[in-house]
Amino acid sequence: MDKKIVKIENKDSYGITWYEHAQPYFGSHRGMRFRIARNPMEDVALKPADKKGDALFEIIIWPEPFSFENTPEEQKTTATFPFDMEGKEQMIEWLNTQYQERFDEWEQVRAKH
Repeated sequence: MDKKIVKIENKDSYGITWYEHAQPYFGSHRGMRFRIARNPMEDVALKPADKKGDALFEIIIWPEPFSFENTPEEQKTTATFPFDMEGKEQMIEWLNTQYQERFDEWEQVRAKH
Protein backbone atom coordinates (compact mmCIF):
# COMPACT_ATOMS: atom_id res chain seq x y z
CA MET A 1 0.00 0.00 0.00
CA ASP A 2 1.33 3.40 -0.97
CA LYS A 3 1.67 5.49 2.19
CA LYS A 4 0.29 8.99 1.89
CA ILE A 5 1.19 10.58 5.22
CA VAL A 6 -0.87 13.64 6.09
CA LYS A 7 0.42 15.35 9.23
CA ILE A 8 -1.63 16.80 12.04
CA GLU A 9 -0.57 20.31 12.99
CA ASN A 10 -0.71 22.05 16.35
CA LYS A 11 -3.28 24.50 15.00
CA ASP A 12 -5.62 21.53 14.37
CA SER A 13 -6.43 21.33 18.09
CA TYR A 14 -7.65 24.04 20.43
CA GLY A 15 -5.41 26.29 22.53
CA ILE A 16 -4.53 25.57 26.14
CA THR A 17 -7.35 27.74 27.55
CA TRP A 18 -9.96 25.40 26.02
CA TYR A 19 -8.67 22.55 28.19
CA GLU A 20 -8.62 24.77 31.30
CA HIS A 21 -12.43 24.89 31.06
CA ALA A 22 -12.59 21.12 31.71
CA GLN A 23 -13.50 20.39 28.10
CA PRO A 24 -11.98 17.51 26.14
CA TYR A 25 -11.25 17.86 22.44
CA PHE A 26 -12.26 15.03 20.16
CA GLY A 27 -10.85 14.63 16.67
CA SER A 28 -10.10 12.12 13.98
CA HIS A 29 -7.43 11.76 11.36
CA ARG A 30 -7.74 9.28 8.51
CA GLY A 31 -8.86 6.25 10.56
CA MET A 32 -7.35 7.33 13.89
CA ARG A 33 -9.62 8.94 16.46
CA PHE A 34 -8.31 10.88 19.45
CA ARG A 35 -9.33 12.63 22.64
CA ILE A 36 -7.22 15.38 24.24
CA ALA A 37 -7.95 16.61 27.77
CA ARG A 38 -6.39 18.29 30.76
CA ASN A 39 -5.71 15.80 33.54
CA PRO A 40 -7.12 16.42 36.06
CA MET A 41 -10.08 17.64 34.05
CA GLU A 42 -11.33 20.49 36.22
CA ASP A 43 -12.36 24.03 35.37
CA VAL A 44 -9.41 26.21 36.35
CA ALA A 45 -9.76 28.85 33.64
CA LEU A 46 -10.66 31.67 36.03
CA LYS A 47 -8.16 30.77 38.72
CA PRO A 48 -4.86 32.66 39.06
CA ALA A 49 -1.96 30.82 37.43
CA ASP A 50 -0.45 29.86 40.79
CA LYS A 51 -3.78 28.27 41.89
CA LYS A 52 -4.38 26.08 38.84
CA GLY A 53 -2.33 23.19 40.16
CA ASP A 54 -0.23 20.66 38.32
CA ALA A 55 -1.76 19.13 35.22
CA LEU A 56 -0.89 17.08 32.16
CA PHE A 57 -2.23 16.78 28.66
CA GLU A 58 -3.74 13.33 28.31
CA ILE A 59 -4.26 12.02 24.81
CA ILE A 60 -6.02 8.80 23.93
CA ILE A 61 -6.15 7.32 20.43
CA TRP A 62 -8.26 4.49 19.03
CA PRO A 63 -9.35 3.18 15.63
CA GLU A 64 -12.52 4.25 13.86
CA PRO A 65 -15.49 3.81 13.62
CA PHE A 66 -16.73 3.91 17.20
CA SER A 67 -16.92 6.78 19.66
CA PHE A 68 -14.66 7.04 22.69
CA GLU A 69 -17.36 5.65 24.98
CA ASN A 70 -18.15 2.70 22.68
CA THR A 71 -14.57 1.57 22.04
CA PRO A 72 -13.15 -1.22 24.22
CA GLU A 73 -10.35 -0.06 26.53
CA GLU A 74 -7.91 -2.56 25.02
CA GLN A 75 -8.16 -0.71 21.67
CA LYS A 76 -7.14 2.62 23.23
CA THR A 77 -3.58 3.93 23.58
CA THR A 78 -2.89 6.68 26.12
CA ALA A 79 -0.01 9.10 26.56
CA THR A 80 0.58 12.16 28.76
CA PHE A 81 2.58 15.33 28.23
CA PRO A 82 3.32 18.50 30.23
CA PHE A 83 0.39 20.92 30.28
CA ASP A 84 2.12 23.80 28.51
CA MET A 85 2.90 24.90 24.94
CA GLU A 86 5.98 22.70 24.72
CA GLY A 87 3.97 19.72 25.96
CA LYS A 88 1.28 20.46 23.39
CA GLU A 89 3.90 20.40 20.62
CA GLN A 90 5.26 17.09 21.99
CA MET A 91 1.73 15.69 22.04
CA ILE A 92 1.13 16.60 18.38
CA GLU A 93 4.48 15.06 17.47
CA TRP A 94 3.50 11.86 19.32
CA LEU A 95 0.13 11.84 17.55
CA ASN A 96 1.85 12.08 14.16
CA THR A 97 4.30 9.32 15.13
CA GLN A 98 1.41 7.06 16.12
CA TYR A 99 -0.29 7.78 12.82
CA GLN A 100 2.86 6.98 10.83
CA GLU A 101 3.88 3.89 12.80
CA ARG A 102 0.37 2.41 12.66
CA PHE A 103 -0.48 3.70 9.19
CA ASP A 104 -1.63 0.32 7.84
CA GLU A 105 -3.96 -0.18 10.82
CA TRP A 106 -5.60 3.22 10.33
CA GLU A 107 -5.93 2.71 6.58
CA GLN A 108 -7.49 -0.70 7.12
CA VAL A 109 -10.25 0.67 9.36
CA ARG A 110 -10.76 3.61 6.99
CA ALA A 111 -11.30 1.23 4.09
CA LYS A 112 -14.02 -0.61 6.00
CA HIS A 113 -16.04 2.51 6.72
